[in-house]
Amino acid sequence: MKNKNLLTLEELKELNYGKRGTSMREELEAGYDAFKIGALIHDTRIELGMTQEELANKVGTTKSYISKIENNIKEARLSTIQKIIELGFGGRLELNIKL
Repeated sequence: MKNKNLLTLEELKELNYGKRGTSMREELEAGYDAFKIGALIHDTRIELGMTQEELANKVGTTKSYISKIENNIKEARLSTIQKIIELGFGGRLELNIKL
């Protein structure tokens, strides 16, 4: 039996930010995507046993900039994300488009 006082995440977002396609909701979703990229970079760096400074040196940037990306203070350009993944982590960036 479902508790009538509980909401799913989707229901909560609709209640507070509106349905998908509204400006408030799209702003929320865009912010989440930026946060997700920073979190993925952080988690991968930790998994590889690297410090922010080590990653910054491999990529040719500063520890401060890496920190700002990881903490969603600064949005990184796609070219910077690609450098972090390829030069810093030795990986390959793959993008998908979902319609």
